[in-house]
Amino acid sequence: MKTILVIGAGKSSKVLVDYLMERSSLNKYHLILADTNVELARERLKSWDSGEAIQLKVENHEERRLAISRSDVVVSMLPAFLHPIVAGDCLVLGKHFFSASYESEEMKAMGREVAAKGLFFLNECGLDPGIDHMSAMRIIDEEKKEGNTIVLFKSYCGGVLSPDSEKDNPWKYKFTWNPRNVVLAGQGVSRFIRNGKYKFVPYHMLFRRTDKLKFEEVGEFDGYANRDSLGYRAVYGLEDIPTIIRGTLRRTGFCRSWDVLVQLGITDDTFKVELPEDFTMREFFNAFLPFDPVQKVEEKLQSLLPWVDNEILYKLEWLGFFSNDPLPLVKGSPAEILQVILEKKWAMRADDHDMVVMQHQFEIITPQKIRKHIYSSLVIKGENRDYTAMAKTVGLPLAIAVDMFLQGEIKLKGLHLPTKKEIYIPILRELAEKGIVFKEEVCYD
Repeated sequence: MKTILVIGAGKSSKVLVDYLMERSSLNKYHLILADTNVELARERLKSWDSGEAIQLKVENHEERRLAISRSDVVVSMLPAFLHPIVAGDCLVLGKHFFSASYESEEMKAMGREVAAKGLFFLNECGLDPGIDHMSAMRIIDEEKKEGNTIVLFKSYCGGVLSPDSEKDNPWKYKFTWNPRNVVLAGQGVSRFIRNGKYKFVPYHMLFRRTDKLKFEEVGEFDGYANRDSLGYRAVYGLEDIPTIIRGTLRRTGFCRSWDVLVQLGITDDTFKVELPEDFTMREFFNAFLPFDPVQKVEEKLQSLLPWVDNEILYKLEWLGFFSNDPLPLVKGSPAEILQVILEKKWAMRADDHDMVVMQHQFEIITPQKIRKHIYSSLVIKGENRDYTAMAKTVGLPLAIAVDMFLQGEIKLKGLHLPTKKEIYIPILRELAEKGIVFKEEVCYD
């Protein structure tokens, strides 16, 4: 019997755990779900007769290694910065490792030793990264096989609200995944190449440099560039491509409004403040504006940022920034305070549904010099609080990969992303059976 250790019982774990427990009846797996909150782990397993919930404090070296030593395969559902710690233990103890997060430099440094020990480590096998890689590689490999040349590749993805859940929120956005990651999204410099020219977009310009995307079923979105698209030329085997951009999607209008918070510095996580206990929301917002004893906060904002219109003012007012309500947190970075404010206003209600939208855009030249365009789009709507669109699209591909590996369908060793045919073809096939299917449109110039 093979033992699977899943570390982390958060939002995306339910779908992953259910899939592996379903497969365990056929393939005789023993699943251990570990979390700091053992009651949460038990809750995730309550639908199943088997499965073991344990308490695990990841920072406790002995506890962590003891849990890992009991397993054959470890799936880390922890925050990304903790993956190298768990992966390092797996390397020492000779255990295989899976995650849905970006492959860090620390993880890459383990690659040679992972291969030398005959282990299999798979990262970036969730949604974005994950399904984006696999669905893109399917098209890329097919076009290359036809002798075609790919000259443009854009890939955008977003975890957003289903249209039926947007009506009570002028931002048309709520937290469907890690709130801290949302608040800090885009910080740094985004890098991509367009028409053969390198482009660099610093954080303070990011939400002004957007592309428009449209989905037939659910309308329009703005796409802004992710941090580093350049590195994916090699990942996708498109080293000479003139245009490659990977980005994030938000509802049209979101980026213009979010840019106000960026420009003022309210998303800054580099310094801490200690404010008086009776500090108000309005005083907090005003602290980021120039001093003027006469002008109102709203007037000062529009003097500083003349492009702020009534729609943006309404969104900021809806968040409470112009009110005299008490500030919910008075010690921390501006970003931490903003997160607490948003967690209340952007909380998902019991009857809300999330949605995942993804679109790949390809421009291809055939050997006959015909220009071909492919638009490959995915729209997935959540079912309920457990089976959200985000949980399904993050948890399912990872669970499928674990099952495939344990059944001997993946025979690779070393450190990998799901960009090889022996990984992505069967995973995409299984995802399609679960309703995760791309709709493709092809046209020619």
